Amino acid sequence: MRILKLILYPGLLLILSGCVTKFMPEIDESRELLVVEGIITDQNETNTIRLTKSSPLDRKNTIKPVLKCIVNLSDDLGNTWLLKEKGNGYYVTDSTVFRGVLGRSYTLRVDTRNSLPNGYNYESDPVEMKPVPEIDRLYYERVLIAAETDEAPAKEGCEVLLDTRDSGEGCSYFRWDYTETWEISLPYDVTNKICWVTNNSSQILLKNTSHLSQNNISAYPVTFISNETDRLENRYSIFVRQYSISEQEYNYWSRMQTMSEQTGTLYDVMPSSVQGNMNCIEDPSEKVLGFFSVSAKKTKRIYVDELFSGLPALYKDCAVDTVGPTGKIPNLGVSLWIIIDGSYEIPPYRVLTDKKGCADCTVRGTTKKPAFWESEYKHQE
Repeated sequence: MRILKLILYPGLLLILSGCVTKFMPEIDESRELLVVEGIITDQNETNTIRLTKSSPLDRKNTIKPVLKCIVNLSDDLGNTWLLKEKGNGYYVTDSTVFRGVLGRSYTLRVDTRNSLPNGYNYESDPVEMKPVPEIDRLYYERVLIAAETDEAPAKEGCEVLLDTRDSGEGCSYFRWDYTETWEISLPYDVTNKICWVTNNSSQILLKNTSHLSQNNISAYPVTFISNETDRLENRYSIFVRQYSISEQEYNYWSRMQTMSEQTGTLYDVMPSSVQGNMNCIEDPSEKVLGFFSVSAKKTKRIYVDELFSGLPALYKDCAVDTVGPTGKIPNLGVSLWIIIDGSYEIPPYRVLTDKKGCADCTVRGTTKKPAFWESEYKHQE
């Protein structure tokens, strides 16, 4: 029987459901392919390229960084920049000596011969850095999920949208990603009570305007914040990055988007069939996964400070026991934590939880306030 060679990207999981008996096709486990991920921009910042190995379908989805590679960038004028290895498969540019320039083409080269038993030289196609318009408007709209009833209040969510207007750059293919941050506040007087949680987007956000008379984008849905999390409980911020990409890159991400949205049969789309722009010099038949991206970048941040109805009561099941002020509490700080210390009350008592996240917000976030977290509300930058 023909061996099916199925390769998964790190972080990408195909979920199969509805089968009575688990089926696993034969796997060529030796086919661990190089995965190249990263982008360089026109901003005065560090650019990051990550090198990993793909995981066969029947193995646990773990990240396998590729270390001790020689990674460099070159442009169409003959300039070359060596990237510095930072560990865990990350290679970075020096922001003091490299910054992408509009109109120039860039090539990424990766030498894995000193890091892998059967290493090769890899090279990307030259990619031109195209301009991108500003994000004209980033905003949100309140969404009614469920109307108010006699038994429950209305349930509301928040949809984040953006508008972009054609300003003559000739950008027809757009991609976005974002970072969201929100404040959480525990309902108990504990040491780590207020934290900030940060999360990077996982969706693939694309738009093709080549078929339009103008490259205008209106009310593009960036993300929807449901009433099932506490993102809207206190204060929420989203920082959106907008890129101008080539038709080749658009087609790549479009196929990846289709693949990631597949919930049907195992054989609909194979990740290894999604061709990127990296090539093996010594062996052109050797597949390389991922895409080396080059783009100008525009950004915008907004804050959501309104009160929303029907948000979840995440801490309603925190308290599991009440004890007196005396006596040692077994496993305190290990599997039990004090969330209410009423030692000075009459009568004295202490309320315990077996969920650390109810007593310590650093389970989910950090107590260090982000530098952009302004004190004034209704702020937009």
